[in-house]
Amino acid sequence: MTVVSTPPPALPVRDKGAGRALSPMLTRLAEERATGVLVREHGVLHLAEGRVVHAESPLAPGLDVLLTAHGTLAATAWQQAAARTTGPLLAAELLLRSGVLPTGALELCHLDALYDAGYFALAPSSTPGRFRYDSTPRLGPLPSVPVVALERETLRRRLLLHRLWPDPAADTAPLIRADPATGRAPANPAGPTTPGIRAARAAPATPVTPRQRAVLDRVDGVRTAADIARNLGRQAFHTLVDVRRLTAAGEIAPAPTAPAPPPPPPYQVTTDPDIALLKRLRDALEAL
Repeated sequence: MTVVSTPPPALPVRDKGAGRALSPMLTRLAEERATGVLVREHGVLHLAEGRVVHAESPLAPGLDVLLTAHGTLAATAWQQAAARTTGPLLAAELLLRSGVLPTGALELCHLDALYDAGYFALAPSSTPGRFRYDSTPRLGPLPSVPVVALERETLRRRLLLHRLWPDPAADTAPLIRADPATGRAPANPAGPTTPGIRAARAAPATPVTPRQRAVLDRVDGVRTAADIARNLGRQAFHTLVDVRRLTAAGEIAPAPTAPAPPPPPPYQVTTDPDIALLKRLRDALEAL
């Protein structure tokens, strides 16, 4: 008997070759031990001697949010450090030198923020990256990350999200609750032949965890996953995990986009004169 197995859906990465880097430019910069700032469509990576020392993305909460949201650091302490420095990395180093935070707690939070923003900075983009050589980034007291480690972790996270729910639409769109009248999940984006999704649909619904409930309570049709992560003071990637699981369970869905308005009708140029109007004008002129 011949056994036919259906292959899983392809992982949505930009480069299809397994051995290729997510960003050839970043790989080249790491080999050159370059120092500067790599600007990509969804984030920024700061390099020092070819290692990633800091990352920022508008889709991920910054180090300040992760430190202050749950009382690890007083907001005023961060504000004072930020006012005396020129960036979040230098502000964190100042806090480290001043002893306001335990070294281990600050290093862990710094790495969490770096990997979180780095995940989005390395997302597939529609525009090429730009690198600016700059001597400002440096290897300081906070840990840095090899480029290969950041890319490997980014790929691992992409694969995890893809296995949870393969449609990334909920990652960036405003989120809404599922239809309470039907309780039905969104249509399967991977198609009816995807074994993993078919099995998930057949499995009994799992209860919403307290962590997922916090996300669900903030779904209002306006907030995106990044907004919810910032509001909760959590890493954006961890919030995406909850969002994909809630989407797969039919609890939430991306808000439908408004249809584009129809184009205006083409301007009509009238070529035939109004004969009746011309006759009335002629009669009026003749009557003078």
